[in-house]
Amino acid sequence: MAGIDAFGTQFLRDSTGSGSFVAIANVSDISGPERSREAIEVTAHDSPDKYREFIKGLKDGGEVTLTLNYDPASATHSALDADFEEDTLRDYQVVLLPGDSDEHTWDFAGLITGLSDAFPTDDKMEREATFKISGKPTLTPTG
Repeated sequence: MAGIDAFGTQFLRDSTGSGSFVAIANVSDISGPERSREAIEVTAHDSPDKYREFIKGLKDGGEVTLTLNYDPASATHSALDADFEEDTLRDYQVVLLPGDSDEHTWDFAGLITGLSDAFPTDDKMEREATFKISGKPTLTPTG
């Protein structure tokens, strides 16, 4: 297979803190998680052939970024403002191929590190939200 259409992917937030997830409306683009890992240099004077040597360091769950067709009257968009203001982590999900037998879900705890709204004269209102993942994000088959 050459590729899979991403249309229909959903971003959800735990609205109650007890596993009751609600989809954020009008999401036009989702990026991430962007996981990374540190490389710790351990090069010494006797490293073979004068090549730098590394060992594995700490992992970072990265970030997830959303672009929304912003609607200030939308309850799910207002909820993101509340999430930004709160001091505790919240659980989120990215659901790939929802309702399909190949559905998979990214689960992660995180915090919003950025909310950016745009109001152009010749295009739609947009919001970009950036979520910093705390701990390990997990991808699970849920279909």
